[in-house]
Amino acid sequence: MIGERIYKVLLGPHISEKATIVAEGNGQYVFRVVGDATKPEIKQAIEALFEVKVESVRTLNQKGKTKRTARGMGKRSDVKKAYVRLAEGQDIDFMVAE
Repeated sequence: MIGERIYKVLLGPHISEKATIVAEGNGQYVFRVVGDATKPEIKQAIEALFEVKVESVRTLNQKGKTKRTARGMGKRSDVKKAYVRLAEGQDIDFMVAE
């Protein structure tokens, strides 16, 4: 059961200007995760999938923005993000060479 959960915790990397700055300066990476993911689950998933040592995990629940559309008011989905700090000298390469 735990093995299957690892593959469902991470939804993907969160790519933004802030995420890039944090990655370059602090050795942190930002991931979108499922809403009920816990910090130990996130740590276990990243260590298993990317074969790196995770130093710390910080999470953030970002509420979806309310936007005006042609049909009235709409709302974007809520997102949970995880800021993951890796051990010194480790990194994650999202580019896969084939």
